[in-house]
Amino acid sequence: MGHRRALSPLAVLAAAALLAGPAATAYATPAVPAPTVVFAGAPADEETPTPAPTDSTTWAIAPGGADGPDGRVSLRHRLDPGATVADQVVVTNFSARPALFRIYASDGVVTDDGNFDLIPAEEAPTDGGSWITLGPLADLTPEESGGYQVEIPAGGTLTVPVQISVPADASPGDHPAGIVAELLQAGDSPVQFTTRVGVRAHLRVTGEVVANVTPENFTTTFHPNWNPFAPGTLEVTYDLANNGNVRLGATTSTDVTALFDIALAGATGEAREILPRQSTSVTETFTVWPVFMTFGEVTATPTIVGSDDPVTTELTPTTTSFTAWTIPWSQLVILVILAALITFIVWSRKRSESRTQAKIDAAVAAATAASVVGAGAASTTDAGTTAASAASVAGAEAAVAAEEAAATRDAVAAQEPPQAEEPAASEEPAQAEEPVASEEPNRS
Repeated sequence: MGHRRALSPLAVLAAAALLAGPAATAYATPAVPAPTVVFAGAPADEETPTPAPTDSTTWAIAPGGADGPDGRVSLRHRLDPGATVADQVVVTNFSARPALFRIYASDGVVTDDGNFDLIPAEEAPTDGGSWITLGPLADLTPEESGGYQVEIPAGGTLTVPVQISVPADASPGDHPAGIVAELLQAGDSPVQFTTRVGVRAHLRVTGEVVANVTPENFTTTFHPNWNPFAPGTLEVTYDLANNGNVRLGATTSTDVTALFDIALAGATGEAREILPRQSTSVTETFTVWPVFMTFGEVTATPTIVGSDDPVTTELTPTTTSFTAWTIPWSQLVILVILAALITFIVWSRKRSESRTQAKIDAAVAAATAASVVGAGAASTTDAGTTAASAASVAGAEAAVAAEEAAATRDAVAAQEPPQAEEPAASEEPAQAEEPVASEEPNRS
C-alpha cells in the first residue's frame, strides 16, 4: 500500500541528508525541450538536496521504506532465474507546493558520456525494466505501461512498493533497470520538456559470468593538411561493445603505424561503464604524416565497475585491427607541379636544341650548295684559261715560224748574185722565181 504524510521542515532536511542521489529541480520558466534524468547512485556528482525556492519544484527518489529513505544508493539484488523479491522506493517533494509526478520503471542504458539513463519513455522495456512491477498504490490505478500518476503534497513523501520477478529463462549476468519519478507539467504550454529523477536497479541473475569488451565497427577519416610540410589529422571512431553478460569498464590502447611497423601515433583511453549487450562510441584523433596507407590496433582490457558486483572470471584483453587511407594530397600536388615543370623544361630544351640543329643543318646545306656551285664555276674558268693558253701558244709558234721563214728568205737572197736586168725592148716575160723552199730543207 502507498503511504502519504506531511513532513515538518526538520524531517524534510533529515530526509534530504539521507538521499544519495541528487535532487532534480524543474523551474517554472521554459527550458530546453530535451529529457533530463538524474539517478541516485549513478556515477554523477552526489549532492545533498536542499529545499528549492518557492518558484521551483524540487524532488528526489531513493530506496527506502515506510520510514523514508534508508541510505541505499540503488536497488541491488542477486537473483536466481524464476525468483521474486520485494523492495520499496520513496519519492519526496521538497517544494512548497504540490506537484504531479509520473512514476514508472524501464530498462537502463549508459550514455556516451558515461552517465546512467533509461530508454525513452515512449519505448517499452524488454529487459530488467520489464521485470519490475510498481504498487499497488491506494486509490490509484496503474497506467497500461505499469506506471502511476500521483500528486505529492508540498513537503510530502510517497512510498512505492516494488516487486521484481525474474523470468525462469532469464540469462545469467546483469540486467540493468531503473525507476524514475517524472515531473508532469500543468497546463497546455507550447514548450514541453521532461525532467526525471531516478534510482538504479542492479539486477544480477546467477550463472556463469562472461567478461568481454571488444572494439568493433571502425570508421576512419583522414583530414590532410594543405601545408605540404605539416602532418594531417586521422580520426578513428569505433564502438566498445560489451559482449559479456556483466557490466564492465574498459581501458583502451591504440597504436597507429605505417608500413614496416613504423610507429606514427598512439593513445590510451578509458570507458567508465558499459552495460552488457550494449556499446559505447569512442572517437580518437591522431596527428600523423600521410603515408598512403596507415595501420592501427585497438586493445581493450575489461575492468570491474564498483566493488558490490564482483567478477571472478579472467579479464582478457581483446585487440582489433583497422586500416586507413592517408593520401598525401598536398605533397602529390607539389610533385605534380614539379613533374610538370621538369617536363616543360626538358621539352623547351629539346625544342630549342631542335631549332638550333635545324639552323645548323640549313647552314651546312647552304654551304654545301655554295661550294658545289663554286666548284663548277672554277672548272669552267680553268677550261677557258686552258683554251686561251693553247691559242696563245699556237699563235706564238706561228709567229716564230713566220719570223724564221722571213729570215731564211733574207739569207737566201743575200747569197745569190744579182740578175742582169733584161732590156725593156725585148720585153721578155719575167721568169718565175723558184720558191726558196725548194732549196731549203723543210722546217718543221
